[in-house]
Amino acid sequence: MSAEQSKTTHFGFQTVDEDAKAGMVHGVFSRVASKYDIMNDLMSVGIHRVWKDAMMDWLAPRPGQKLLDVAGGTGDVSFRFLKRAGSGHATVCDMTESMLIEGRKRAEAESLADCLDWVVGDAMALPFADNSFDVYTISFGIRNVTRIPDALSEAYRVLRPGGRLMVLEFSQIPNDMMQKAYDLYSFNVIPKMGEIVANDRDSYQYLVESIRKFPPQESFAQMIREAGFENVSYRNLSMGIAALHSGWKI
Repeated sequence: MSAEQSKTTHFGFQTVDEDAKAGMVHGVFSRVASKYDIMNDLMSVGIHRVWKDAMMDWLAPRPGQKLLDVAGGTGDVSFRFLKRAGSGHATVCDMTESMLIEGRKRAEAESLADCLDWVVGDAMALPFADNSFDVYTISFGIRNVTRIPDALSEAYRVLRPGGRLMVLEFSQIPNDMMQKAYDLYSFNVIPKMGEIVANDRDSYQYLVESIRKFPPQESFAQMIREAGFENVSYRNLSMGIAALHSGWKI
């Protein structure tokens, strides 16, 4: 086995071979696809909708813009973007086809069908040409990518000059006591609810662990800068339970 093949990464709190992680993540999201929107409610206590609206407020979509929504799942962000923009186009890209199938079943997907594409693809090797999109979003997906710097480099590649990256992800509460309280909820309640609602404790356990392995706000902002983005900034949501990161391809 070569050095490249033997590289390891984390899958929640487990250490696994890099080439195994994508399949393991794919398995998680294939299992939870039909319950994905309920899963987001459980993970965020229902606040993910408010966070996605805050994302649109900061993003301020404009008519005619082209969005690439990576790890876009069932289309939540793309639907919001198109409605805010008034006109434009959104491409939902996700590595899990069953997630895209669930998205296509939603009522919004039918009403927006003419300006919406659903594409199976990998965040680390996007099937799109350079300089193709005005906006790149990824919500609650970047932490599941095997090599985050590769995904950020791909985001930079497919954005047009003047294009904007926006990442919404679970993050770290800057208050230790509050973080400990949230951890108690996350590790004791969410996997149990996953077992009850989706009959799948292990997937929800992974999702909780993956949040704790994701870098804190300033560390992730620096990764975005290293990918080439400028004017990088972030905003904490719900005291840091989640964070919005923004960067521009200048």
